[in-house]
This record gives sequence, C-alpha cells and structure tokens, in this order.
Amino acid sequence: MNTPEFITHLKANEVFVFGSNLAGMHGGGAARIAYERFGAKMGQGVGLQGQSYAIPTMQGGVETIKPYVDEFIQFAQEHPEKTFLVTRIGCGIAGFRDEEIAPLFEDAHLVANIVLPKGW
Repeated sequence: MNTPEFITHLKANEVFVFGSNLAGMHGGGAARIAYERFGAKMGQGVGLQGQSYAIPTMQGGVETIKPYVDEFIQFAQEHPEKTFLVTRIGCGIAGFRDEEIAPLFEDAHLVANIVLPKGW
C-alpha cells in the first residue's frame, strides 16, 4: 500500500504527514492542505497537530531533515493505533527530489502503521 497522490479526507485514525517550515507558516503545497483540512496549526512547524504531522524540510540540506524524520518514525512506533500517510515531503516547494528524501525513510519500511509514497 502507498500513500494516495491526493488526499482529500482521512479516517478517524489516519494522520496526514507533510513537509513544513520551522516557523509553521503553512502557506502552500501539502502544508496548506494540512492547515485547511487536517488541523495543522499556524506557528507549529514540527510534530502532531490535529490529524496532521509536520516534518520540517525548508531549513537546509537533506541532512537537516533526517533528525525530524527519525523523530517522526519513533513517534509512529509509539502510536500504533494511528496510520500515518506520508506525503512526498520536501519534493514540492522545498525543491528536493524523491531520490534525496526517500532514503531518509528507510527505517519506516519496518513500521506497520507508516504508509509511504509510491517508490519510497
């Protein structure tokens, strides 16, 4: 199973995982969808908020994203009652390619409640 390309609604136990900026300004891309539909909070750039989970992607290179991805994977493991639908974080406004971001989620393949985009 892979994350749908376009997510318009969530089941009660599902969480929309999106790329954000550290300031939590959810003005475009998946962050805007998270804000408008899934409970993301302006001013919160990291972690669970409503039915969404923010992973910062706008603060530097790929190496600056990895600690936040690792934190997310740990969080998902601690919340097996939820299903986390990971969008192609960092591959829109942040300007990274799938080949750069997907390896950060290698450990996520071992976590049953994390759903990744096709090819990740």
